[in-house]
Amino acid sequence: MTYRLIALDVDGTLLTDEHELTAQTIQTIREVHDQGAHIVLCTGRAPDSTLPLLQQLGLEGTMITHNGAATVYADERGLTLVNEFAFTLPEIESMLGYVRKEGIHFDVCTSFNMYIERISAYEKQMYKKFLITPKLVTDVSELGLPIVKYTLFSQSDILDRVQKEWEEQQLYGHLRMIRSGDLFIDVMSPAANKGNALKALAASLEIDPSEIMAIGNYYNDLEMMDFAGLGIAVANSPEGVLKAADAVTSSNNEQGVHEALVKYCLSY
Repeated sequence: MTYRLIALDVDGTLLTDEHELTAQTIQTIREVHDQGAHIVLCTGRAPDSTLPLLQQLGLEGTMITHNGAATVYADERGLTLVNEFAFTLPEIESMLGYVRKEGIHFDVCTSFNMYIERISAYEKQMYKKFLITPKLVTDVSELGLPIVKYTLFSQSDILDRVQKEWEEQQLYGHLRMIRSGDLFIDVMSPAANKGNALKALAASLEIDPSEIMAIGNYYNDLEMMDFAGLGIAVANSPEGVLKAADAVTSSNNEQGVHEALVKYCLSY
């Protein structure tokens, strides 16, 4: 099978735990690209913190960001918004009240900017890892902007409790709540996921799902892995993701993306 589009999750999949791209992985991705495949980074990151990785790969093209809520095209002219699934700040007011009362860190994102109300050294370190520079405001509720993602950042046991309580209370209403990592909960439009964004991109490129390979590591990758003709999980994925995958490759720290691309794209 010839795969014409390769969808790659970033953190925990493409990058090592030190948030680094290995030289061998870069070389292999370039070889696959040079054979004619579209390389698409599909990530929970914002465009600005995804673009440096695309540039490190020596590529331009489409990035699916904010877990599918914003699709952006990057070239020498800059970033262009292709599609977004947005919601309004009043729709998350009850959740904002909850996290403010509990002292849980959060941010809200438009397609191109992130806003926070407070920050400590712990959060600064996290944002630095992800190449993010959030904007500090007094009250995000006063922004009056369409939002594509609302994210909580805290210890996993705290988020386990929040997730349980919000599900019991349906505090997120018609919106979609997902666990995008042990330390993150995202709330987005119900239409926003990596699978829907990938489906729209494939249609615009006239690429059949059977010609798509997707590699991920967490629950927010399941829709794109399911849409793709071949959905691959890296070995460091949770058990539920491993079971849902069509195939499993080595972990992110063992260059699993490189291994999968060599096996399925360069070995013919």
